[in-house]
Amino acid sequence: MKFCLKPVVSTLTPAEVRMVDLRIALFVIVLIAGEPQVCRAVRFSTQQHVPVTFPAIGKEMPLPLSTIDVVVLRDIKSSLHDLTGDAGSDFFSSWDFNSTSDPCTSFAGVSCSTGNGNATDRRVTSLALGTSFFDSPGLSGTLPPSFTNLTALTQFILFAGRVSGVIPNDIGEALPCLHFLSIANNLISGPIPASISELRDLHTLDLSHNRLVGQIPPSLCSSPNLKVLILASNGYLSGEVPDMVSPLLHLDLRGNCFTGKLPSLPATLRYFSASSNYMTGTLENVSGLPNLAFLDLAMNAFTGPIPASLFSPSISLLLLHRNYLSGGLPTAAPAPSDDDNFGGWTVDLSHNMLSGEISTVLMSAESVYLNNNNFVGVVPSEYSRSVFAGTMKTFYAYNNFLTGFDFPLKPGSATLLPSSVSVCLSYNCMDPSPVGPTVCPSSAGEVISRPTSQCSVVIYNGTPLT
Repeated sequence: MKFCLKPVVSTLTPAEVRMVDLRIALFVIVLIAGEPQVCRAVRFSTQQHVPVTFPAIGKEMPLPLSTIDVVVLRDIKSSLHDLTGDAGSDFFSSWDFNSTSDPCTSFAGVSCSTGNGNATDRRVTSLALGTSFFDSPGLSGTLPPSFTNLTALTQFILFAGRVSGVIPNDIGEALPCLHFLSIANNLISGPIPASISELRDLHTLDLSHNRLVGQIPPSLCSSPNLKVLILASNGYLSGEVPDMVSPLLHLDLRGNCFTGKLPSLPATLRYFSASSNYMTGTLENVSGLPNLAFLDLAMNAFTGPIPASLFSPSISLLLLHRNYLSGGLPTAAPAPSDDDNFGGWTVDLSHNMLSGEISTVLMSAESVYLNNNNFVGVVPSEYSRSVFAGTMKTFYAYNNFLTGFDFPLKPGSATLLPSSVSVCLSYNCMDPSPVGPTVCPSSAGEVISRPTSQCSVVIYNGTPLT
């Protein structure tokens, strides 16, 4: 097997990782409304439901669970452990099997069905292992094989920690009721089982920040109810991304080794990230997605022009930096809709091969990064109005071939930028500080103009010829 050795660097602190867990959970709660009914599929026809007696007490549990579910909970406590650290974790402190307390109400992270009037028919329907507390180190160990005996499970969450092992190959047939599965930020390895596609009610799958390998099963991308698919930062997921047939709202594939062209994407998609991969081809498949609000395709090898539809302010975050995109900016953005929010619009097109003059298409954005391209001409006055008004907080266009920054101020007017604004025009064919003293990022180098010899190149069709 040929392994992709691309390093995956995470800038998230443990506290931020747990914040991501919470944001994803809240997103899905808002996204998927309604209370699911208890799935009553049973894997074992010989399964018995009997009152459970604890030897240390000699009393029956109130509203007892299925015997098999109790056995699985015991196995989980034996196989997983609280990690110690400055804060430490005490998640399993409430899992006392020598108590008369009901696990469904006293065990942290455990929820059960009501039993439909039959006390011995209660099943574990929701299991959340670990804690989302920012300072908790989480759990370690491996999930026991008996985990898949929780056949009525509808929701399973494993919070950030150091739990290892593989996803069971038969998870799709073993847990037919599962509609929410999140085991992010752990040490889970191996491939993504194709049987996950058999989970017909699955709407959220988060396997991010693990050590998964192999390709995405094509059948998974056709799951009829899948809304959220997060496979980010596994590092060794590879191959071409299958066409997405599922009615996805959120698709996150960043930080892997995916290759090939962009897949076909559903019109329902709102969030799409595939940054830090090895993908190629054009951006054709992300144009014309009417609900798209977040697009991050940075740090790949995409080529060709940027579709004009991507400059709509309905896309509040457009990250296309560090590719091989070419061509110019469109002269005008698509007409805004009533739902578009012009505030907070961020566009990063830096480190590409874009050329021509900078149009006014981005004048309503809050942050614009056009540095390290081949832009020429004078920056339109609409941008200077925005930066001096403080509505555009960042305008980076250093390392291009620009010849001016037009700002229509009356003689004697103050030219100091607001303290909240950052403008960098270094290394162009112009005064590097046309709006007064500016502070450029360290990556821009010394604030200087381009050498005259570089600025005297022949300009043909708006493109510098070297």
